Amino acid sequence: MVYSKVVNEDVCDIVEFCTPQLLIEKLRDKTVLVTGASGMVGSYFIYTILKLNELYGTNTKVKAVVRNPSKLDPYISENKDVEVLKRNVIEPLDIEGEVDYVVHAASPASPKIMSKEPVETNFANTLGTANTLKLAKDKKASGYLFISSREIYGEPMEGQELFTEDGPLGQVNPLVPRNGYAEGKKAAENMCSGFKEEYGLNTKIVRLAHTYGPGMSIYDGRVQADFLNNILHDQDIVLKSDGSSVRTYTYIADAIKAMFLVLLKSNDLVYNIADEDSKVSIRDLAEILVGLEPQKGLKLVFDIPKEQQKGVASFKNGILSTEKIRSELAWKPKYDIASGFARTVEHLKEELKTEDKSKVLKK
Repeated sequence: MVYSKVVNEDVCDIVEFCTPQLLIEKLRDKTVLVTGASGMVGSYFIYTILKLNELYGTNTKVKAVVRNPSKLDPYISENKDVEVLKRNVIEPLDIEGEVDYVVHAASPASPKIMSKEPVETNFANTLGTANTLKLAKDKKASGYLFISSREIYGEPMEGQELFTEDGPLGQVNPLVPRNGYAEGKKAAENMCSGFKEEYGLNTKIVRLAHTYGPGMSIYDGRVQADFLNNILHDQDIVLKSDGSSVRTYTYIADAIKAMFLVLLKSNDLVYNIADEDSKVSIRDLAEILVGLEPQKGLKLVFDIPKEQQKGVASFKNGILSTEKIRSELAWKPKYDIASGFARTVEHLKEELKTEDKSKVLKK
């Protein structure tokens, strides 16, 4: 991921929406540890903190925990306010110095990885959460944020459209290896609740629906990634199903706003993050993306396999209700599907240009 014009606009918007006063009050002279620092969520957290330092001299330090430091944007890795820590969260974390807040965002997000490496996916959420919670407790951290998922809800009950934070929960089959992601997230949430109850740790959980934007991989196997890959390479969009499944899509900057509010301002343990106004079928999403650049003359093509792919989640329905976070924290998403994906395409084009330029310079 590169620090693009789009990313800069996003982080300025995040700071403004969350109000500089809140961020300055809570984060001035503090240290924030972020796992999964090279991923979309982790990097946006760090970009926002660095922008806060730039605009308001907040002197907030970042400990960026990452397995492969080479994946970090140099804007992050070379910043004086960032300490890069090469660590695997499934191993005990020996971290020196103060840690005031922990954001645990390290987890595979690719269905391909979830299917191919279900054990490692589970460990990132179970062992990784246990290790980061222990660290937060030992450091007497002011706050801990776990990035959970809509997948913990599973498949809704018959006639159920919305998932709310207080239930009812749907069904998840623990014997399906691909569900190691959902089961790992569920176990991690239980640990967050336990550390709050037993040790008084200020834990928070956010359950994300489908989230997209700068920093997402266009090769991870999710439908929105496949569609973007098609658009960027002037290819027809290929649908592997009839496209009837309905999802909500939330732009990353809107999701990060919600996460900062939950970490720094909320009173409760868990909050859904989604955009019910951006509810769309897979087919309609494909049509929206094709329409972003009509001059290319791209079209939809159906190529439905006889057997369901192993990497696909075993549950498809159910929309997250965000009434709680909207009413309690006054959160409201800014970008609809068309504008959010347009920004994503703009960023990806800039990223590709940067990569091409880098290849030329290496020759």
